[in-house]
Amino acid sequence: MVRFDCTVNQRINEVRQALGHTQEQFAEGIKISKAYQGHIERNGRRVNDRLIRNISRTYGVSEEWLKTGTGDMFDKFDDFRLEQLTANFKKLDAKAQEFALKLIISLVDYEKK
Repeated sequence: MVRFDCTVNQRINEVRQALGHTQEQFAEGIKISKAYQGHIERNGRRVNDRLIRNISRTYGVSEEWLKTGTGDMFDKFDDFRLEQLTANFKKLDAKAQEFALKLIISLVDYEKK
């Protein structure tokens, strides 16, 4: 999908929302302040190539999509999501892990219907 109608700053906001992160969580992941992230999303800061590369590496986002709006938002979306899921799953105790597995199986069954 091509998104020429918005700026790189707006696309960064879209990425953050797609990941379900707050500004603070997103900013922490790319090692900038929450305030700086807010300025980016309000088009108050110019986004340089270094920041784009950092977002791409950290969150599996396509550099091309961030810069131009061309192509898919995520390069390695499945890999990134799987890593995120695994890391969070390991933080759960055994009972919570069992519940999470049952929930995922139920969701898969629901989608099949």
